[in-house]
Amino acid sequence: MDTSFTDRQWPSADGLTLRFREYGSAGDRPPVICLHGLTRNARDFEELAPHIAAQGWRVLVPSTRGRGDSDYSEHSESYALPTYVGDLLALLDQERIERFVAIGTSMGGLMTMLLAQAQPERVAGAVLNDIGPVLETEGLDTIKSYVGQGRSFPTWMHAARGLEEVHGASFPAYDIQDWIAMAKRVMTLSSSGRIVFDYDMKLAEPILASPEAAAPVDLWPAFRALAGKPLLLLRGELSTLLSAASFAEMQKVAPTAESAVIPQVGHAPTLDEPEARAAIDRLLARVA
Repeated sequence: MDTSFTDRQWPSADGLTLRFREYGSAGDRPPVICLHGLTRNARDFEELAPHIAAQGWRVLVPSTRGRGDSDYSEHSESYALPTYVGDLLALLDQERIERFVAIGTSMGGLMTMLLAQAQPERVAGAVLNDIGPVLETEGLDTIKSYVGQGRSFPTWMHAARGLEEVHGASFPAYDIQDWIAMAKRVMTLSSSGRIVFDYDMKLAEPILASPEAAAPVDLWPAFRALAGKPLLLLRGELSTLLSAASFAEMQKVAPTAESAVIPQVGHAPTLDEPEARAAIDRLLARVA
C-alpha cells in the first residue's frame, strides 16, 4: 500500500499557518477529511488515510492549530471549538470543497457535528468515533487530569511507559510495541533531545477554566443535523466519555446509522481495529 502523502498548508483567519496531509487525488467523489482528537495530530490517521486513498478517495488530514506542525496560537482562548470549525471552513474554501466525508475522533467528531449544524449541505457522510452529544463527567475528568501537563521523557521506551500509566485502562490489550507506536503518534523529539507531547500546552487553559469549553451544553441539535446522512457511530467498549446509554440514544435519534462497539478499547479507538476499519469501508461504500 502506498503510504505517501503531500505536506500542504492553509492560512487561518488570524494569521496562523496550519498544515495538512493530502493522500490520493481528486476525483468525482467528495474527499474524506480525518479530524483528530484534543491532544492529537495528523499522525493519528497515518494507517487509515492511505487505506482509504487506496480505494480511490482523496483524503485530507489536518493538524488542528496548536498541534503537530501547525502553528501555535499566542492566544489560548482561540483553542476552542468555534475557532477549530472556522479553521476547517477556511481549509474547505481554499481547496474549493463543497461537500466532504468527515471522520471525526473525539474533538474531531464535535467539530463535525457543529459544522453539520451550521452548514448541513457540506457533510456528505460522517464517522463519529467515541463521541456524541453527551460527554460523561468521568471521561472529561480523566482528560483534565493529563491535558497540558507538559511531561517529557528521555527515551521512547520511557515515553511509552508514561502513556501506559495514564491510558492503560483504555487499552488493556496493548503490549509495549503498541505503546511505543502510540507514543510516536502523539509525541515528538524536542530541540533539547527530550521526547515531548506534540501540542501546545496552552490549549488546556480554556478547558480547565470552564467546562463549557470542552463542548457546548446541548449538542443534540448538532447531532440531529447528521441523523439523516450516511453515518457511522463508533464506541469503545470501555469508554468513559461516551456512555452505553448515550450511544443507545444516538442510535434511536439516527435509526439509519450503522453502529459498532470496538471491543477491549476505551477512549478512543484508533480506527486501525479490524471492526472499525470494516465499518468505515462500509460507510464509504454507502457514500460512493
